[in-house]
Amino acid sequence: MADIQITDHPDKLRFEAVLDGELAGWVDYQLTDELVVLTHTEVDPAFEGHGVGSALARASLDSTRARGSQALVVCPFITSWISLHREYADLQYGAKPRSTTD
Repeated sequence: MADIQITDHPDKLRFEAVLDGELAGWVDYQLTDELVVLTHTEVDPAFEGHGVGSALARASLDSTRARGSQALVVCPFITSWISLHREYADLQYGAKPRSTTD
């Protein structure tokens, strides 16, 4: 897998992915007191198929977990990604919290 660098840019309300020194994609988000709203994922066509979208989804959801928040996912890409990575399903708004025995 390529060395994808993900950085949260709270001033832009987005996570950015850099690959080979170039902006490869981003996830836009909004914050509330209780939720991280993941609104849109964009990957530059030149970087499709290199794991950029997956890296962005994972980083944004890991950040949500670290905040102790849930995610209201309106981005179709991240919704689909979560369906394939069920270990993140508990982060979705309204989901049952993950038990410590899982």
